[in-house]
This record gives sequence, C-alpha cells and structure tokens, in this order.
Amino acid sequence: METVVNGANTGWVLICAALVMLMTPGLAFFYGGMSRSKSVLNMLMMSFTALGIVSVLWVLYGYAIAFGTSRGGLFGWSSGLVGLGDIVDGVTLDQAEDGVVHTFGLPDLAFSGFQVMFAVITVALISGAVADRMKFGSWVAFTVLWSTLVYFPVAHWVFAFGVAEEDGQGAGASAGLFAADSGGWIVNRLGALDFAGGTAVHINAGAAALALVLVLGKRRGFGREPMRPHNLPFVVLGAGLLWFGWFGFNAGSALAANGLASLAFMNTQVATAAALVAWIGTERLRDGHATTLGAASGAVAGLVAITPAAGAVNPLGAIAIGLVAGGACCLAVTFKHRLGYDDALDVVGVHLVGGLVGTLMIGVVADSEFAAGYDSLLDGGSLGLLGRQALAAGATMTYSFVVTLLIALVIKAVLGLRVTEEEEVTGIDTTVHAESAYELGGIGAAGSSVLPPAATPAGVRPSSVEVH
Repeated sequence: METVVNGANTGWVLICAALVMLMTPGLAFFYGGMSRSKSVLNMLMMSFTALGIVSVLWVLYGYAIAFGTSRGGLFGWSSGLVGLGDIVDGVTLDQAEDGVVHTFGLPDLAFSGFQVMFAVITVALISGAVADRMKFGSWVAFTVLWSTLVYFPVAHWVFAFGVAEEDGQGAGASAGLFAADSGGWIVNRLGALDFAGGTAVHINAGAAALALVLVLGKRRGFGREPMRPHNLPFVVLGAGLLWFGWFGFNAGSALAANGLASLAFMNTQVATAAALVAWIGTERLRDGHATTLGAASGAVAGLVAITPAAGAVNPLGAIAIGLVAGGACCLAVTFKHRLGYDDALDVVGVHLVGGLVGTLMIGVVADSEFAAGYDSLLDGGSLGLLGRQALAAGATMTYSFVVTLLIALVIKAVLGLRVTEEEEVTGIDTTVHAESAYELGGIGAAGSSVLPPAATPAGVRPSSVEVH
C-alpha cells in the first residue's frame, strides 16, 4: 500500500474551493449594486439561495451526474456517489486500494468540494438577467430544475476527463489518453480545451440567461425610464471580490500546487487587467468618458474570457484575450437595446460573449508548450483546434438555450414567472421579502422618523418623501 494523498495539492485545492465560494457573495454585491435599490435584497437572495440549494443537490445527486460513470459521454451516473457515499466512506484512507491511485494525490472529496462551488456560481450568474421582476418561488424552482437538467450534465461534458489508459509505455494520463466513452464527450471525444469552465460555466449561464429573459419579458419602463445602478461602490466591491476569488477558480483548476497553477494565476491577472483597460478605452472613444461601472464590468469580462484559456496560453496570449474581450463585451452590452431583450445586468453581453471570446481565441493564441498536442493558428497550426473550440461552444450554447427555454415555459405555466405589476413597481424587496435594504427613517435628529427640514423638498410633507 503506497501513500497517495499529497498534502500540498490537497491544501491548495481546498483553499481554492473557499476562494471560489467567496465569488458568489462577491457576485451578489456586484449584481446588487447594479440593480435598483428597491430590488437589491432580492438580487442578494438569489445568489445566496443558489449557494444553499445547489450545494444540497450536489451531495444528493449532482456529483453522481457530473462525475459518475459516463453514459455515452452525455451524463454520468454512479449510484455509489449518491449522497457522496463512496467518497465519504474512503475519506480517511490515505493509501491506494487495488492499485488505484488518486490523480495529483487529491482525495475525491476535496475535488468534489472544489467542483460544487462552480455549480453554485453558474446558477447565480443567471440571476442578473432577471432583476426586478421574477417571482422568488419560481427562481427557487428554476434553480433546482436548471442545475439538474443543464449544469450537471454539461459539467460532465467538460470536466469529466474519464479513466486514463496506458499507451503501452506506462504514460497513462500524462499522454492525454483516455478510455473510449469513459468521460464527457467534449473533453474525451472532441478534444476541445476548457481549462476552468468557459463553456460549462459562462457560455452555459449566458445562453440560459437569454432564454429566460425572452420568456420572462421586459421590465416595466425598459427603454423609456433610466434604470441606473443604485450603488456603484457595491459594484466595485463585488468586482474586487470576484477578481480575488477567480484566482482560486482558475489557478485551482490545475488541481495541484505546481507550475500550471502559477501560469493560470498570472494569466488571470494580466487578462483581467487588459480587459479593464480595453473596456474603459472603448467607453472613452465611444462616449467621451470612462466610467467606474465600465472598469468593474471590464474586469469581469476579462475574468470570464481567460477562464477557458488560463492553462493553454502564455501571458502575452492572455493579454490579447483580455483586450479583445474588454472591447467586445463593452460593445455587446448595447445589443439588448438594439434587439429588444431585457438582460437587466448584462449577463449575455459579459458572460456569453466573454465566454465565446475566450473559448474561440484558444484556437488562435494557444501555446503548444502548455497545451501539448494542440496547435493554434499563431503556433503553426491549422483551423482544426479553432473548429473544435467552436463546436464545443456552439453545442453548449444550443443545449443550454433550448433546455432553459423549456424549463422557463413549464414554470411559467405551473407557477408563473413574473411578479405582479404592482409588486414590480413598488419593489420586490418590500412586497416579496417584506424587507428594505436601507432604513432611512433615522436620518437627522436622534430618533427622528422623518427627513430633516433641510432635506425635505418645498411643499412636500416629510412623510411623503420616498427614496428609490
């Protein structure tokens, strides 16, 4: 019996899992600040309920679908993984059994704990598209159905590498050889590259957001009334937390404390920085000014785009990806006004478009020194890798859009999707959650329940002043 658990790798992955968990509260602040004050709590709640619901589903059956024995490369299933039974039973064993050695010396339970955080934030990403108008109970139902029917199977396509087989010289997994049909079809059969979830997370969530808002409909006053972010400091705080947590998202996907993790870490930093600069530069050229919201959004666009490519490009390639993503996503967020769909907080413009940019640019700028066996256009290759990347992106986008559309239509027929017009105008926070994000009654003298005279508009009774 040989020792197979590597303490350094295990500790690294557990720390990265905690960083990825922090991204969901960070996303809640990012989205919450971008929303209107009358629905900020609802935005926070959607992210936090995803954190609760998806974590439970992952233990019950999510891990079994995503990483169980592959069924034709489309989804997994292993009854022993229901409730994480098999991997919990062996969690205290540090020795190989029957010659089976854990990859990277990483306990299965640590890997599962890392992956559940991906599942959580993917669902939470979708919530930004439906701000101000979706029933909370319908969001809960959507979270359960979408995680089960869309995320868990797509995670299998992309992240389930399958069982390594020997090439006759003992190379095994190091040679990139996997037994036929032992893993997800995108990674195992197609051979497309997605280091940390450009397809499974961002394209998946972006396509779902588009389908959901098409069924849900536009907010009251969309295109006619200003719907500005109510708290830009919240937006910047959320973006900062996302940037911080994303090092766990990308560098942690190396599954080891090694050189590949270091590469992903640096690529994450410089791609994000380049996208931030590109976004505010585009704003400056187009509108005559650069904005705080643009800087925060540009950073997120860069984080999205580098996710699939973090382990396949060199830092110069990462900068190129960031520059393209920052400019493209800045322009893409205007699509909703031109095409008439109401993606409230630009999930489509940032996550779908950013995910597509990152996934496709692997075929252009991937470095064969890191992506062994894959030759990009700039590394002397043909269109083959770009074609595989496009197929992976297109398949994920199509599946997510179609299944999400069906889920939304079913929920609309059974539960209804939207709050009433009165609830939407008044605000979901007070009408649905019976709470308000900001208690302003105490402004002025201690104990006062009204605004001070100087802050009360002339001719308006203090009790009728309303803050939106």
